Amino acid sequence: MKSPLQALVQLGVVPTVTFPTDSRYYGSSTLTYVTPTGQSIAYLARRIVPQPGAPNFATVAKHRVRQGDRLDLIAAKYLGDPLIFWLICDANGAITPHDLVKTPGRILNITTPLGVPGGPHAR
Repeated sequence: MKSPLQALVQLGVVPTVTFPTDSRYYGSSTLTYVTPTGQSIAYLARRIVPQPGAPNFATVAKHRVRQGDRLDLIAAKYLGDPLIFWLICDANGAITPHDLVKTPGRILNITTPLGVPGGPHAR
């Protein structure tokens, strides 16, 4: 049995969820699970996080974490966009972004997908 919201989505009255191009979920598909009672539950397909150092990433810079650093500001500095901080997470194998800036002195790899240049201030 469909929920009223699911019916509206199928009719095109309510748009499906799409993610902006700078989102780590851009291009991810939505799947549906049907319970034994027939209820449909929509969910986001699993996103496989690439292994740090994977060959499909190009290193732009290395950053030594300082007390008070924020991942969004680091992304803005090196990649030119604070919203793509998740690329730094992927490059360093972090599921929890805050863990990357918790310890001063840690060296972070700053990468972009291969073929994508860094931001205007990339070093």
